[in-house]
Amino acid sequence: MESPRVTVRWEGNNTAVVVCRGEFDLDTASVLAQACAGEAASAELLVLDVRGVAFADSTFLNELLRLLQSRPVVLAGPLPGQLRRMLEMTGALALFEVRDDAATA
Repeated sequence: MESPRVTVRWEGNNTAVVVCRGEFDLDTASVLAQACAGEAASAELLVLDVRGVAFADSTFLNELLRLLQSRPVVLAGPLPGQLRRMLEMTGALALFEVRDDAATA
């Protein structure tokens, strides 16, 4: 299993770009929650760069939905196949703005 890594960088207009890498499941999805509640807490817009997400389960999806309730969230991709399939199967993909990369978000 590839350990998850989450890093945060700030862009203009109070935007936090949260870069997610690795595998996110019940045991590891809290890494994303902690970064968004900590370093990115004051961001008005979250751009989640999910290109490097090797695996994501429903816990990761629940965290994405929770974040979406707190502020605008853009998914920057291209979305990895497994993550895209999960978002499509659950109907959640339609809830998010998806951009080709963080720079265009």
